[in-house]
Amino acid sequence: MKSIEEKIQDLKRERGAIVIAHNYQPDEVQAMADFTGDSLELSRKAAELDEEVIVFCGVHFMAETAAILSPEKTILLPDPFAGCPMADMITADQLRARKAEHPGAVVITYVNSSAAIKAESDLCCTSSNAIKIVASVPSDKEIIFVPDTHLGHYVQKELGREMIIWDGYCPTHSRIREVDVLREKADHPNALVMAHPECPLNIREIADGLLSTGQMCTFAKESDATEFIVATEMGLLYRLRNENPDKKFYAVSDRAVCPNMKKIDLEKVLWALEDMQHRIVVPEPTCSLARKSIEAMLELS
Repeated sequence: MKSIEEKIQDLKRERGAIVIAHNYQPDEVQAMADFTGDSLELSRKAAELDEEVIVFCGVHFMAETAAILSPEKTILLPDPFAGCPMADMITADQLRARKAEHPGAVVITYVNSSAAIKAESDLCCTSSNAIKIVASVPSDKEIIFVPDTHLGHYVQKELGREMIIWDGYCPTHSRIREVDVLREKADHPNALVMAHPECPLNIREIADGLLSTGQMCTFAKESDATEFIVATEMGLLYRLRNENPDKKFYAVSDRAVCPNMKKIDLEKVLWALEDMQHRIVVPEPTCSLARKSIEAMLELS
C-alpha cells in the first residue's frame, strides 16, 4: 500500500507537475513541496519552471498571482476556499471610488490582494520592497496604498511620506499581542524579536527587526544570534528550524495561526493532482492589467 506522499510523487511524474508551498503552510505540506517561499517568490518560481502544472499550496490570491505571471500554465489550488481576509477587505468598486476622490494619485497595492485590485493599481509591492516602491513615486504625487494599514503606516513612518492608506489588516498578525512578545522576551532574554510589518504598531515598536518571511529566513541564517522570537504566522517555524538546526526559534503566540493557510493538507494535494482541480484562471483584461502592475514593481526591484 503506497503512502500519500508516494502517490503524490507518482502523480507529479504522470502529470508533469510540481508542488510549491508558502512558508505558512502546514509542516507536512512544506515537507513534501518541491519549493517553499513567500507568495511572490513562489509565483516567480512557477513562471521559471519547465513544468506546465503547478500545484500552489497557499491561498487564493497567491495562486491568482501565479496565474497572472504564467497564464499559459495550469495553476491548481488544492482548496478553492483557502482565501485571505485582508485581500477581501477591499473591492474593485471601492478602490475605483477612492481613485475618483483622488484623481492622479498613484495606487500602490500590496501583493496580498486580489487580481481585480492589482488590475486597478499602478504598482504592486511586497513587505520586503514596499519602502523602495513608495520611495520611487515622485514627491508631488499622491499615493493610495491598499489594502494593509499596518504595512502602509510602517512605510509612511519610515519615509515620512503621507499616503492615503486603506484600513485593511491581517487578522492573524493582529492577534499577536504586546504581552505575548514581552512574555517571550522575559523567558528568552537573549533572543532577537523578528516581526512582520503586517503586525500592529505596538508590536513593530518592540521588534528587533521588521522583516518579510523571506527576510526572516535570511536574517536568521546570517545572524550571530542563536535564539529568535518569531512574530508572524507559526508555519514559518518549520522552515526556520530546518534551515538552522543549531538555533532556537520561539513562536510568539499559539494564536498566530492563519486558518486559511491550514486548509490544505496532503490529501487535498493528492486530490488536486488526481482530478486536476481546482484550476485558477484570471480572465482578460484583468490578467493583463494586473500583470502590468506586478511587472512595474519588478522593474523597480
